[in-house]
Amino acid sequence: MLFDTDVLIWLMRGNEKAAKLVDGTDDRHISVITYMELLQGARNKQEIKTIKSFLTDFSFTMLPLSENIGHRAMIYVEEYGLDAGMYIADALIAATAIENGFALWTANQRHYKAITDLDMKVFRP
Repeated sequence: MLFDTDVLIWLMRGNEKAAKLVDGTDDRHISVITYMELLQGARNKQEIKTIKSFLTDFSFTMLPLSENIGHRAMIYVEEYGLDAGMYIADALIAATAIENGFALWTANQRHYKAITDLDMKVFRP
């Protein structure tokens, strides 16, 4: 299972539904893009340490980018960038899920709805 950044933010904020979702999932993955998005939201070095500890404590495996992920994401931005507003980070996260054979848990359904080959699971906080 691959988790989108927004689900992790809900979990870090103490959302019970997010906690149940993550606790009920044995195989927890994130894209390296999700990790970078979390770091961008940090306001200081202590928050960066908190993010790292959080990911370790919940046993998330970080998936790297690959040539195939980059190629697939490029196609998504070409195909859906104008009409559906596909952004680079979302394209890379979706491509990571698909290339690794994982469903993607997200609360931002509209970010991914154009990608028909994505197994998207909608999280409702």
